[in-house]
Amino acid sequence: MRWQGGERGGGVEDRRGMGGGAVAGGSLGVLVLAAIGYFVFGIDPSTTQQIASQFGGVGAQEKGQVGTPQDQAGQFVDVIGNNINKVWATKLDGYRPPNNTVIYDGGTGTGCGYGQAAMGPFYCPTDQTVYLDLGFWTQMEQQLGASGADFARAYVIAHEYGHHVQTLTGVSQQVQQAQQRASGQAEANRYSVALELQADCYAGVWARNAAAVSNGEVALDPGDLEEGLKTANAIGDDTLQRRSGGRVVPEGFTHGSSAQRVEWLRRGYDSGDPAVCDTFGAV
Repeated sequence: MRWQGGERGGGVEDRRGMGGGAVAGGSLGVLVLAAIGYFVFGIDPSTTQQIASQFGGVGAQEKGQVGTPQDQAGQFVDVIGNNINKVWATKLDGYRPPNNTVIYDGGTGTGCGYGQAAMGPFYCPTDQTVYLDLGFWTQMEQQLGASGADFARAYVIAHEYGHHVQTLTGVSQQVQQAQQRASGQAEANRYSVALELQADCYAGVWARNAAAVSNGEVALDPGDLEEGLKTANAIGDDTLQRRSGGRVVPEGFTHGSSAQRVEWLRRGYDSGDPAVCDTFGAV
């Protein structure tokens, strides 16, 4: 994937090295538990706080340095985030970027409670901020079989920005209300699946339009899409349930099966149009 030399936004808040304990152990069981919740944040702040409390309670907000980090990983987040914002500015009337994109290690305070690396990247709707612990990518690649390619990592970022789009359009709020009215957990989970698959689709929409808004400075190379699809496949609910040693329970899905995640990422990419991302009529 081409991105070096792409335009930077300068809006990354770097909290790395500011403290916050990581979850002890780092076992596969802990990682799979976290990955089952991967990408979930952005649905309901109360859900975020409930899960956060299991990993160490609620922490106070910190303030890191805002700008463009000098290391390659930080610059990658800045360039990709800026490009995603430019794409959505052409696709959604009145689009405004997230209030911030925070990179951290270990743990950090958020508007939705205390965030830790074991949760994976997440979006908090309360403060409209994307939170990324960059070390989680490596864990996913080494322990869950996700791709280590740049586009696979960019897909993760674009998915979280997709939750921001859902907050701006009101879809996230509508899902929360529908879940509160749901007759049971299985029905509530179906709304969650639709929301997550739509964020996957939105990630594909971004990828298709990345080069157009950057004069080719940010663009996919041959084989990049396949690497993103490999990651989507690795983090499907059924695959994670099998890896954790349990049986596959479709009514317990919250993010979609591997096949669904692959399908919707590809749909978004093939069309480049967010109008095709109506996952609620398909789940």
